[in-house]
Amino acid sequence: MIYLDNAATTRPLKSALDDAERALNDLYFNPSALYAGGIQTHREIDGAREEILSLLADKENFDLIFTSCGTEADNQAIFGSVKRGNFVTTLGEHAAVYECARELKNRGIDVRFAPLNGDGSIDSDALLRLVDENTSLVSVIHVNNETGAINPIERISEKVKQKNGRTLVMCDGVQAFGKIPVRLTNHIDFYSVSAHKIGALKGTGALIKRKKINLAPYLYGGGQEKNHRSGTENVFGILAFASAAKKRLSSLKGDSERVLKLREKLFEMLDKDTFVRLSSISGTPYILTVVAKGVRGETLVRMLSDQGVFAGTGSACSSKKPYSRVIEACGLDKELLNGVLRFSFSAENTEEEIASAAKIINATAKELYGRVK
Repeated sequence: MIYLDNAATTRPLKSALDDAERALNDLYFNPSALYAGGIQTHREIDGAREEILSLLADKENFDLIFTSCGTEADNQAIFGSVKRGNFVTTLGEHAAVYECARELKNRGIDVRFAPLNGDGSIDSDALLRLVDENTSLVSVIHVNNETGAINPIERISEKVKQKNGRTLVMCDGVQAFGKIPVRLTNHIDFYSVSAHKIGALKGTGALIKRKKINLAPYLYGGGQEKNHRSGTENVFGILAFASAAKKRLSSLKGDSERVLKLREKLFEMLDKDTFVRLSSISGTPYILTVVAKGVRGETLVRMLSDQGVFAGTGSACSSKKPYSRVIEACGLDKELLNGVLRFSFSAENTEEEIASAAKIINATAKELYGRVK
C-alpha cells in the first residue's frame, strides 16, 4: 500500500499510541474527580495543553480549549463571535467554516465571500475591501486543504485590524500545524487545529484563542475546559495529540524539506500530456493537486486504489459533491473540474513509494483514458 491521502487523515505515530495506551491503562480516572487519580489525570491534561500551546503561541496571551475535532473548534469560534454585523470569509474555506457561513446567512447575518486566485490562495485585497465598520469576524484558512496554497495570515490579520480594530480574526490551521512554521501574533484571535492530521488520533482537536476575547461556550454542562467546553475530557486523545505535536514540531524543518522533494519528484514523473498542475510550487510541501485531462478523478482514484495507491479528489468532507466548489472558485475550466486529484504526503513516505506510485498513476490514467476514448 502506498498512502498518499494524508490531508484526509494520517496513520497514528507509535509514540502517540504509546501515550494513548498509558492514558487508557493508568489515567482512566475522571479528570474532575477530587481524589488522587483524578487530580493526576487533570494535571496531565493541563501539561498536554501547555505543551501544544507553547508550540503555537505565547501562553501569556493565548489559551487552548480542547475540542472533539477541528470542525468543532471552527464552529465554536464562529457561532460564539458572530451575533450581529457581517461575517467576512473566503470561497476557499473548509466545509467546517463554509457551512457555518451558510447557516449564519440563514439566520439573517450579512455573509461576504472573498474570491480566490488560480492556485486556491485568497485574493487578499478583495477580502480587505469587504471589511467595514460592521464586520464582527473574518475567517481565513491558513493552508487550503484542497490545493495546498498558503495564505499570509499574519499580514492579512494585521491589515484587518488596521481597518477595524474591533473585528475578530480566526484561521483554520488544520493543514498548517505540524507541517509549516506557525507562530500566532496578537492580530489573530482564534486558530483551530486537529490531532489526526499530524499522526495522533481522531476525536481530538483544539481551539487556540486570545485570552482577552470573551467566547461563549458551545457545549454546556459540567464546566470543563474553564467553562469553555463542557464534557468529560478525552484523556487518551489529548495525550496522544501532545505527543504527536511534539514529535512533528521537533523535526518540522527537515521533514518539510524532504517531503517537498517527494512532492516535486511525483509531479516530475507524472505524464504531462495527461496531468496539469493546480497546486502552486510555493504551497505546502504536503499537498500536490493536479487535473487529469479527459478522465474523471473519482474513477481514477478507485482504479488507483485497486493498484494499492490511495489518493483523493479533494476534501474528504465534500467528497459527495459532483465536483469541488473550492476548485471551481479557482477558475478551473468546467470540463476539467471532474478530473481533480489530490496527492498528500507524510514524513513517513519514501522516494521508492513515490517512484512506484508515479508509474502506477501514469499507467492507470493511460488505461482509463483509453477506455474513455
